[in-house]
Amino acid sequence: MSVARILVIAGSDSGGGAGIQADIKTVMALGGHAMTAITAITAQNTLGVTDVMPVPAAMVLAQIDAVVSDIGVDAVKIGMIGSASVADAVADRLAGLAGVPIVFDPVMVATSGAVLAHDDTIAAFGRLMALATVTTPNLPELAALSGTDDPAEGAARLVALHGGAVLVKGGHAAGVELVDRLFSAEGVVSWSDPQIETRHTHGTGCTLASAIATGLGQGLGLERAVTVARRVVRDALLAAPGLGAGHGPMGHGLAPGVGETSKLDSGNDTAIPSV
Repeated sequence: MSVARILVIAGSDSGGGAGIQADIKTVMALGGHAMTAITAITAQNTLGVTDVMPVPAAMVLAQIDAVVSDIGVDAVKIGMIGSASVADAVADRLAGLAGVPIVFDPVMVATSGAVLAHDDTIAAFGRLMALATVTTPNLPELAALSGTDDPAEGAARLVALHGGAVLVKGGHAAGVELVDRLFSAEGVVSWSDPQIETRHTHGTGCTLASAIATGLGQGLGLERAVTVARRVVRDALLAAPGLGAGHGPMGHGLAPGVGETSKLDSGNDTAIPSV
């Protein structure tokens, strides 16, 4: 039996809502095999992050080398990177994985507002974006990376500068509709759905990026992988168990639709080409 091998390079969330924990849940829900290289250990819950301990770059690379040399990798998801030195070391290592799709979620700030990437780390993100099949910033992250508050202009700048595609997540925008837009050299594709009113949104970005990586690792094209990933996130949001007093975790294993979505052929979501 063939199973997609997904390497997740990200930080650990002790509350289980985001980071490595959400990544593993997502990959497994979609029928993939999750492998990890942990970049940082965080002490956090639904109310916020209370402490962060970065993992040295050498140990991050040792984790990557261990799984690549034995198990192999069909796709990579990068989340919280920890430090500039780790970003550079990871970029060096991933440059040798020719043909392996890479999804980069440029995590800068936690849902609670805690800063998870400082200026030197963000400056090193360019090398990871240059390797990525798709980068998945939210609107504040896009502004920080591109130097402009105009999402379309910012995404176009990143595509021109680094290549690959940029999926602009619309969750921080005002309005009753959530619009995500995929920018690439081929043009722009957008998806639109009603906003889901809930405070239990911890880990949405991690889940989306890991689901896209799993789809790519299973052979889906990028647009179809995004469509499936968005469905996974929405199902998990609707199934959130209501844990904690703050931004609670989603219901990755509780959503009735995820089992069908994991077949990678369900759902009626459609991508809308635009200019």
